[in-house]
Amino acid sequence: MRLTFLVVGKLKERFLVEGVAEYLKRLKKFATVDVREISEQRTVEEEGQKLLSLVPPNSWLCVLDVAGKELDSETFAKKIAALALDGVSSLTFAIGGAFGVSEELRQAADFRLSLSQMTFTHQMARLILAEQIYRAFKINRNEPYHW
Repeated sequence: MRLTFLVVGKLKERFLVEGVAEYLKRLKKFATVDVREISEQRTVEEEGQKLLSLVPPNSWLCVLDVAGKELDSETFAKKIAALALDGVSSLTFAIGGAFGVSEELRQAADFRLSLSQMTFTHQMARLILAEQIYRAFKINRNEPYHW
């Protein structure tokens, strides 16, 4: 499986850099992982266009969106497992900048995911998403991690 993270902005806080790096390292046991960062643009529309231009061909696109669907960890794991069973080999996760995502990016998404009703920085969302994807792989392999 191939995982692509499309994100706006660079991680700034050391604890986030280290946390994301740790989960990306762990994910490499299960998938090829690619992170593509774009710089913040003047508008969310420009960010959306740039992010869309980086989505690999034939990749399933999940956009993090405050108005997206909330899933618990087990349901998220089942979604990833079902995609794999359906022959989907490339998953792309897009995280917008501080002001969210464009309507164009929302419309292009195969799935819109909300991490919580709470508000997180887009940088914190990257860490939470990486951890949840790792947790999903562990759940799907019946390996200890998720208790």
